[in-house]
Amino acid sequence: MREIEVFIDTEEISEFFYHELIKRGYTPTEDETAELADITFDYLLSKCIIDEEWEE
Repeated sequence: MREIEVFIDTEEISEFFYHELIKRGYTPTEDETAELADITFDYLLSKCIIDEEWEE
């Protein structure tokens, strides 16, 4: 299997969740969608789909 470099932006994920939830009739707060984005990131880490790298 080949390796590719992927950048995960939790702010982008948060915005995506916000718009998708609005389309489905929910009214999320900014804090709620930020939490969902963080949970999604943690899920991807736990499933070894991504590796977290720290910027120097």
